[in-house]
Amino acid sequence: MDSLLPDDIVTLARRVVAANTAAGRTIALAESCTGGLVAAALTEIAGSSAVLDRGFVTYSNEAKNELVGVSLDVIDAVGAVSVAVAWSMAQGALAHSRADVAVAITGIAGPDGGSEQKPVGTVVFARAERGQNPEDIIAETRLFDACKTRSAVRHQATLCALELLMPPEAETGS
Repeated sequence: MDSLLPDDIVTLARRVVAANTAAGRTIALAESCTGGLVAAALTEIAGSSAVLDRGFVTYSNEAKNELVGVSLDVIDAVGAVSVAVAWSMAQGALAHSRADVAVAITGIAGPDGGSEQKPVGTVVFARAERGQNPEDIIAETRLFDACKTRSAVRHQATLCALELLMPPEAETGS
């Protein structure tokens, strides 16, 4: 396969593009620790322009605030790697796009930056759909503690985010 990215990411991105094309859904992303890898995976696929509306790389707290409207007070209160921030990032990505669904990713890829409460490998994901009750937004924390490198955490986070982009009717394990 002729790609900059690992085969498992490209294969899943291909499924995401095909399933969302079939469902007539468009996607927005708000990425922090993945630094645009999810958007890069989608754009590896021919036809992705029918699905990907836009992506926001919100690596800094200021970018989270300025690009997708995450309150700096929320970041100060609970930290950038939190369900509240991921939830806000997903909501903001929808609000600042024309997409039908948005996925947000924020985490600690390492090797530094972890704490006892939030060790390296902690990644928080959120998925929001246009018109959805904000209380029904899916947000979850995952710990990729088996990952021994920064790139391994980012790899697993990218795969998880791509899975979250599958339309509900297409969500079957691969």
